[in-house]
Amino acid sequence: MKWPEKVTIKEVGPRDGLQNEKVIIPTESKIEWIDQLSDTGLSYIEATSFVHPKWIPQLSDASLVAKGIRRNPTITYAALVPNERGLEAALEGKIDEISVFMSSSETHNLKNINKSISDTLPILKKVIQAAANSGKSVRGYVSTVFGCPYEGEVTMDQVFRVCDQLFDYGISEVSLGDTIGVASPKQVASFLEGAVKRYDSERIALHFHDTRGMALANVLQALEHGVVTFDSSLGGLGGCPYAPGASGNVATDDLVHMLHNMGIQTGINQDKLIKAASTMQTFLEKPLPSHQMAVYNAQ
Repeated sequence: MKWPEKVTIKEVGPRDGLQNEKVIIPTESKIEWIDQLSDTGLSYIEATSFVHPKWIPQLSDASLVAKGIRRNPTITYAALVPNERGLEAALEGKIDEISVFMSSSETHNLKNINKSISDTLPILKKVIQAAANSGKSVRGYVSTVFGCPYEGEVTMDQVFRVCDQLFDYGISEVSLGDTIGVASPKQVASFLEGAVKRYDSERIALHFHDTRGMALANVLQALEHGVVTFDSSLGGLGGCPYAPGASGNVATDDLVHMLHNMGIQTGINQDKLIKAASTMQTFLEKPLPSHQMAVYNAQ
């Protein structure tokens, strides 16, 4: 197998990783952590979410975080935005890239966004177009691509219908989420065979959760199909409030360890990554669930 020379890792820990944590991390601690992440060699950090604080209290300080972090000019700082009001706050916070989100399954979309898919799309269209008019690129998250906690299997056509609309509206990249961590390498291969024919592989990212321990195996399968962009969360932090039992994202530190041992470049310093993970362990007062941190904590 000919592996790619380089992979792009998009760190989603400050947003996706923290949103499910019950211990509220102080704003200054979030800023300190993101500043540490900015020194690891990452090229992309999703710093926060401008969702209403009622839904995600952990990220109610989005504006303060966005304005407080020390910007590295080589890094894209992104934020999740649900609507035009959230976009205004993100633009005021000088966020570099806007992320919009929705599910490919109707029931999860209703649980997560409190709207049907058909009602969600026009809202996101306005956000995407307004962001573009402000000179910002937009990334689209599509959840439950490989399975829904409420509906079970989600058809490929159903996923493609949502992705087609978001691309038509002007997103630059789609992040395909295995929200509940049910995907197998065979399922990933089958899906990507269709996806890379329909979309440029450079415009596809994959967002694997490790609920059943298959995230790294699924990353390998995606690499074989030409996908070289992956979302991950340092230490394996994360989960979805509207996907019962879903554990964290594939861990950035585990992913970097695997790729570097395969001779694939990421531009990320592993020692600095572990140091940043150790900092978050201190803030949360508990060990992070990644394999690399288990090794670190045992030393």
